Amino acid sequence: MSGSSGPLHPRQRHALQGVDGPAKALQAALDRGRLHHAWLLTGPEGVGKASFAYQVARRLLGARAALGGDSGIISASDDPVSRMVAAQSHPDLMVLERWSEANPSRKSIPVDEARKLPEFFSKAPAIGDYRVAIIDSADDLSVNAANAVLKTLEEPSGRGVLLLVSHAPGRLLPTIRSRCRRLIFRPWPDEQLADFIVETLNLPPSEALRLAAMSGGAPGRSLSLAAQGAMEVDQQIGQFLSSLPNTDSVDLLNLVDSFRGGEGAVRFHLVLERLTSRLHAASSNLARSGAGAAAERWSMVWTRAMALSSCVEDLNMDRPDAFWSLVADLKRVAQSDLFPC
Repeated sequence: MSGSSGPLHPRQRHALQGVDGPAKALQAALDRGRLHHAWLLTGPEGVGKASFAYQVARRLLGARAALGGDSGIISASDDPVSRMVAAQSHPDLMVLERWSEANPSRKSIPVDEARKLPEFFSKAPAIGDYRVAIIDSADDLSVNAANAVLKTLEEPSGRGVLLLVSHAPGRLLPTIRSRCRRLIFRPWPDEQLADFIVETLNLPPSEALRLAAMSGGAPGRSLSLAAQGAMEVDQQIGQFLSSLPNTDSVDLLNLVDSFRGGEGAVRFHLVLERLTSRLHAASSNLARSGAGAAAERWSMVWTRAMALSSCVEDLNMDRPDAFWSLVADLKRVAQSDLFPC
């Protein structure tokens, strides 16, 4: 998760769209008195899974339903329970997440935190009817932490509910998946997402459609990309690719210089994301048009660009140096095949 700037943390979100299916499934389980002890919330990152998990937690912890809500799952933002959850002070809610203010750069959820789950669930609820734990996301669990969570799932608590968010459930332990009931969150159509962007960010419809196309049907991702200046970066990358094999642009020098410092990592990964997106689209279009040799050359540099982000992090490489190496690869390909704009 992010810090104080940018989009709201999921615990602060109350207005949700596009969650009717999961909400109805969970509400039906509540109405039947057959609430499963573990729920796996799956779908692309940014479609509202974590925000939904907090909504469920608030309702299970006793927050009253929002007036006029389409589902009883949606809670009132001014309820005391909702305020305690927002303040991270509710005694019956436990949250495991990779990002924390104390250690924002850690790469996984450690086993020591996962091992606190059995003790948490062994206690009776302090205020309401349930104790709730949220793991956001289960994909971030270390190997040992995943095994610790599995032990918790194997010994469910009668008044405990575990909500696991996952963007890539296929990477989880099969035994974790088999012990959870799954709720699937679908990507939004571009038109629906563009309407959301217009309403939320007050962007012109044409810009909203561009941002929606970048976001993969994920409203949360659209807000993050907008906050990071993704459309401006995408335009810069488009101009750079169209100018290849020339790489003497002052704008390119300034862009690469922005990779330095504490905020440089975010800019670097955003640039790589927009670059790889355009490279993938170009190589796919070339292949469909029958230009197989050119498609293969651009596809190879796309593959290298895809690997660069993780290599830089894993090997602690200098970001500008790594990017200039990629620029050299792009320039070599463009000398044979100009980038297909």
